[in-house]
Amino acid sequence: MQRQAAGLIMALLLAVCPQGMAAQSVVQKSAIVTLDQDQLYLGTKYGRALQAKFEAESSALLAENRKIDSALETEERELTNRRATMTAQDFRPLADAFDKKANELRKAQEVKSTELSKTRDADRQSFFQAVAPILGDYMVERGAVAILDKSAIVVSLGSIDITKDVIARIDSRLGDGSTPPAPAP
Repeated sequence: MQRQAAGLIMALLLAVCPQGMAAQSVVQKSAIVTLDQDQLYLGTKYGRALQAKFEAESSALLAENRKIDSALETEERELTNRRATMTAQDFRPLADAFDKKANELRKAQEVKSTELSKTRDADRQSFFQAVAPILGDYMVERGAVAILDKSAIVVSLGSIDITKDVIARIDSRLGDGSTPPAPAP
């Protein structure tokens, strides 16, 4: 009876303090393993390369937006200054043309932003498709039947988190993603 109570207390302690188990270097077989998808994406060379590409394109678009906004502000100021020397009848077509131009430029920039977001999402999806075989192999090696996203888990033992190990494996097989993956061993 005491042995069962001690076992139950130990199980409860381990469940409440999973970091205690994470400190152990023993790899436990588990039917379910966890993975931090964001950490996996940003922790691999391939994911970081895709993220850097997105950030560079975002920065370029932001700079382009600032340049357009600055040009529009300058043009608007000039138009406002001209207003004092023009009749309302002469000014109206100029103001309408400016408004149309400004709206078209802003819509074009919104389209570019939307396309950039779609490209980022497609790149992320391609990344996870490329790493799926690596995750599958690792899962089989661990004797797991499922990988759950770590953010969906309330409490778990640290030993079922495979993120760091898989990052190393992805880096060794895919690198930064610039070359086709080598066949799996």
